[in-house]
Amino acid sequence: MVNRLATAQGSVIRRPAAIVTLGAVAALTALTADTLATQARSAPSEEATAPRTAGEPIMAIVSIKTQQVTFYDADGWILRAPVSTGVTGRETPAGIFAVLEKDKDHHSSMYDDAWMPHMHRITWNGLALHGGPLPGYAASHGCVRMPFGFAEKLFNKTRIGMRVIISPNDAAPVEIFHPALLMPNAEAIAAAPVRADALAREAAEATKAADEAKKAAARVARETAPLMASLRKLQSLKTRADAELAFADKALAAAKTDQAKARAEERRQKATSRVAEAGMQLDTATADAKSRLDADVAAKDAAKAAETKKAATAKAANETKLALEPVSIFISRATQKLYVRRNTHKRSPDGGEVFDASIEVPVTIRNPDKPIGTHVLTAMAHNEAGLRWTAVTIDDADDAKDALDRITIPLDVLDRIAPTVLPRSSIIVSDEPLSSETNYRTEFVAVLSNQPQGGFITRRPSTSVNFARGDFRSGAGFFSFFQGNWGHGDRMRRGWW
Repeated sequence: MVNRLATAQGSVIRRPAAIVTLGAVAALTALTADTLATQARSAPSEEATAPRTAGEPIMAIVSIKTQQVTFYDADGWILRAPVSTGVTGRETPAGIFAVLEKDKDHHSSMYDDAWMPHMHRITWNGLALHGGPLPGYAASHGCVRMPFGFAEKLFNKTRIGMRVIISPNDAAPVEIFHPALLMPNAEAIAAAPVRADALAREAAEATKAADEAKKAAARVARETAPLMASLRKLQSLKTRADAELAFADKALAAAKTDQAKARAEERRQKATSRVAEAGMQLDTATADAKSRLDADVAAKDAAKAAETKKAATAKAANETKLALEPVSIFISRATQKLYVRRNTHKRSPDGGEVFDASIEVPVTIRNPDKPIGTHVLTAMAHNEAGLRWTAVTIDDADDAKDALDRITIPLDVLDRIAPTVLPRSSIIVSDEPLSSETNYRTEFVAVLSNQPQGGFITRRPSTSVNFARGDFRSGAGFFSFFQGNWGHGDRMRRGWW
């Protein structure tokens, strides 16, 4: 740099001093900018491992600004590496995600079979973290590329549901204390597994009883069917006789001559006789069949009651089982709603795992027209108070504590969730609504609307479904509700990226 400046000064030695000075400053500025740009492109951050025994990763935070990803366990950061996020026009969207699927040897069907090893999918429309080339700057089509070796080393350490936070700037978890943060009840946690086992047995017994009641009702219905056919035939004969009598009455009323009246009267007497006979036969058959008909009605009522009990016990068993899973809560200022999700660990026919989304309620936010920011609060581990929480803020209209001060969570939701809340549970507070990428196979997906989203725009949206469903947790409810989307989901699995 010094030699270049000296040469430049020497070539203008006869020019006025001011011009020489301006030229030197301009040259220095240009060289400095070139140098910084070259350094930014050629000297990315290096991989790093915390100097301690690492636990299981709970969250990953990607910084778009510094092109770096950091993984955290319960005690702090454990792994860091440079990344390449999306280029201009295909920007990696900043927001809240979670790992939905893992594939050790993934190949893209969107980008000419491009190899995406050790892939961690975070949306069903093709955004993921995976191994790839890192030139030292944003270079992907929207995914987050990690060093090949780093991605391989990481792959077996992560699990489905791990939180992935993509921040426009640097962000890191900091400890937070607030009375609104969920705290478990030790007795409830200790009792939950025993209760879950007992309710699972009760649900199994109720299912068996419902199946038996259904079979019994079907058997009684088969036995009653011939009798019902006979009764329907007698009822038809009675109806026909009634019609003939009515016709005879009209003919008698219309008769003008004595002869016509005599014929009409004779016809009426015969019709009256047939009505009486048909009525007697129907009454006798109905009386004889009463016990059988009562048995049929009783069997159907028993089957209906057994099915109701089956649904109730299945719901209770599932709720208790879900209480053994970390819970995620999303509070949106945009929709003024609170959403709850837990992973059921049930495989979906079109890939991934099904998330329970049966809780969706209005929530009270003080000063709802004032921005609240986007904050991810995570229960990192148990401590003497119950749980140790951290906060990650990626859009700070309010700080995390002020955001919590403005929210009132419904007591019935707290009663259902708080007693058994576990580490890895989270509360997300955001100005944003849930992204359309949130569906029955995702945890929460929310993106910052004030940041570029080119990585979404260039892809097709994934299946859009209701966030909450009353019968979501029952097998019949889930499969009947989503059957119409299977073909669409299959296209996603086979050919979208």
